[in-house]
Amino acid sequence: MENKHIIINIGRQFGSGGLGVARELGKRLGIPVYDSELITAAASSSGLGEEQFRGRDERRRFWGIGSLFGSNRYGMVNEGLNDAQIFKIQSETIRKIASEGSAIFVGRASNYVLRDMECLDVFITAPMETRIARVSEREGMSRDDAEAYIRRKDKERAAYYNFFTFGNWGDSADYDICIDSDILGIEKTSELVIEFGRQAGLI
Repeated sequence: MENKHIIINIGRQFGSGGLGVARELGKRLGIPVYDSELITAAASSSGLGEEQFRGRDERRRFWGIGSLFGSNRYGMVNEGLNDAQIFKIQSETIRKIASEGSAIFVGRASNYVLRDMECLDVFITAPMETRIARVSEREGMSRDDAEAYIRRKDKERAAYYNFFTFGNWGDSADYDICIDSDILGIEKTSELVIEFGRQAGLI
């Protein structure tokens, strides 16, 4: 496994524990995990400030095709980067990282961005009640506020994924394996992903 080039893409419902699964996979496999770190990497590779990416990660607010064309490589406009430009920069960053070594990517339509590479594509789900409990505790929210927050975040992720991939976020056809993390818990779910990946020859 030391010499194997392993790429795992994790899609996830908000509050499903997808990031926790990714981190557990990273720990067990000794592979770096890229989530919010990807924002910093994208900002660094583009030479633009990280503030251009903060608050707009995995969110689609497309400003029109005309703003794609500008005076530099990324078509800067007066308002800063639009969502298509951010997606382009992050996609380039994902592909660069994936080409250089093993990695685990969380979200950001990485399964689509790396669709021409050999990857293990995973989607993590969980029942709404479980997600509400997790987000309520993590964010210090009431259950009602947590549910509203979850639905908004899922809607944003779906809009982002569907727009840039022309696919359907969470569709099992886009992934090698879809798992309800509530059944086995974070650690056992990561074990299942590893075993599946080994059986598939991807780990």
